[in-house]
Amino acid sequence: MTVPHIYITTTIPYVNARPHIGFALEVVQADVLARFRRRQGRVRFQAGTDDNSLKNVLAAQAAGEAVPEFVDRNAEAFLALGPALSLTVDDVIRTSRDQRHRPGVERFWQACARAGDLYRKRYEGLYCTGCEQFYSPAELRGGRCREHHTEPQRVAEENWFFRLSRYGGALHETITSGELRIEPAGRRHEVLALIDGGLEDFSVSRPAERAGGWGIPVPGDPSQVIYVWFDALCNYVTALGYGTGDDAYQEWWAGGGRRVQLLGKGVLRFHAVYWPAMLLSSGQPLPTDIFVHDYLTAGGRKISKSSGSGADPVALAAEYGTDAVRWWLLREVPRVGDADFTVERMIARADDELANGLGNLVNRVIAMIGRYRDGRVPGLEPIPPGGENLDAAIRQAGGLIGAALEEFDFRRATAAAWAIADEANRFINRVRPWELARAERDGEGGQHLDAVLFTLFVACSALGRELAPFLPDAAARITRQCTPHAGRLPAASPVFRRLASAG
Repeated sequence: MTVPHIYITTTIPYVNARPHIGFALEVVQADVLARFRRRQGRVRFQAGTDDNSLKNVLAAQAAGEAVPEFVDRNAEAFLALGPALSLTVDDVIRTSRDQRHRPGVERFWQACARAGDLYRKRYEGLYCTGCEQFYSPAELRGGRCREHHTEPQRVAEENWFFRLSRYGGALHETITSGELRIEPAGRRHEVLALIDGGLEDFSVSRPAERAGGWGIPVPGDPSQVIYVWFDALCNYVTALGYGTGDDAYQEWWAGGGRRVQLLGKGVLRFHAVYWPAMLLSSGQPLPTDIFVHDYLTAGGRKISKSSGSGADPVALAAEYGTDAVRWWLLREVPRVGDADFTVERMIARADDELANGLGNLVNRVIAMIGRYRDGRVPGLEPIPPGGENLDAAIRQAGGLIGAALEEFDFRRATAAAWAIADEANRFINRVRPWELARAERDGEGGQHLDAVLFTLFVACSALGRELAPFLPDAAARITRQCTPHAGRLPAASPVFRRLASAG
């Protein structure tokens, strides 16, 4: 069966501050999907930074810096996530600097204008700078933004608007038909309720004066700059050369295959309502899948750049290792619901499952093969008594992981890989290979030792394979230990270090 190619995107973050661990969740999830799907077909993993935001302008002014230099410095901090978290990003777009972006945004704007979906009017409303969005009083909680817990400003100005109200019926049909799949189901229901409640046209420009001249001018109207959300959402196609004639646009967006977008619940409206409507207006295909994650919290409150409540993922990876950071994000965060992050929880998870569970298993197995068989892996052996559960865990892991990732369930996917290590450790404790070796040495039997060692070796090899999308660095170390040289395995060495005493 031919597997279609897949285009995977993350949201592009504002660069009003350095990245925090909350955004690391999204890029690690996207990387897992990209690594896993590359086993089946062609993948393009796209990321970037949202530079043309009023939030960036205000943050630069507060810091007493010129906007371009401020944006460049923080954008570089986001790009540093790639090596720190072992990400396999294929392409990165920066909306203020990339030569592909502005022509594509202008083309997108003009396509919507030709469809009759852009018009200019005066507007007064409550504007949250943190969300870069107008809200009605009914959408606030106690007069404050539900996301940032701040009181919006009352803003009166004349802007360009997009006729979102025209697309309610089409959006409802594409979602209920499954043409546009939104997971988890609760988020799909949320979007449908929003659509069924009636869609209002939304502002897609800002006065250039209020934006400090930062951003892309509206075509034909230099007094306005294109609203950051219209600008930023276009990145998913401008990165493919939508405005510059690049073949990548036809290959990855317009020419079939899957278009998978990952995002946090706070920007669901923009990606599952505004963006598809904009695509319909401009005559482009819609995403095929929208995967929505909940938040990481600190002390029960959402981690955000503006609050400074989130740990720096680059610093965490430098101090505790990439494996520990990725494993906590993938094992701890549920498919539905927020997860509270602390360094202590990350360390405890890494020491318990990585160092004591996975690492100790691989070390013991390689050491036993070295001690009892001079490093030579026994030939193909039948599953020994008591090894049935381990054999099942090995055989089922790949299918279970694939099914879980198709449902955007990373906790369930990692559980399938972890089950191999868990069953292997149980098997060792049941069969006690050292006693079989002693019996063999004493001439009292031990005939099952080869079968036991072979089964455990297969388990370790399977871990190297199945963990590769989740813990690529550790999986490579495991695979190296399970690869014979001149007929013998290398000497056992630690796969993970214990972190309880680190820092």
